[in-house]
Amino acid sequence: MKGGTVYGTTDELGWAPAENPVHVNDFQATLLRLFGLDHERLTVNHRGLGVRLTNLGGNVIEDVIA
Repeated sequence: MKGGTVYGTTDELGWAPAENPVHVNDFQATLLRLFGLDHERLTVNHRGLGVRLTNLGGNVIEDVIA
């Protein structure tokens, strides 16, 4: 990731995203991409089921990748 990058903005109080909101699944998908892993194919065994780490909503944030 690009060091020192600020992505998006918040409201005046810093409580809610005002621009470019990102979900934790998006952040996880981006980190997995940087590790060389495909977040859509990587699963872990949870109670006998293959579960994706990024759930169903993770998207790579291309703007923060160096």
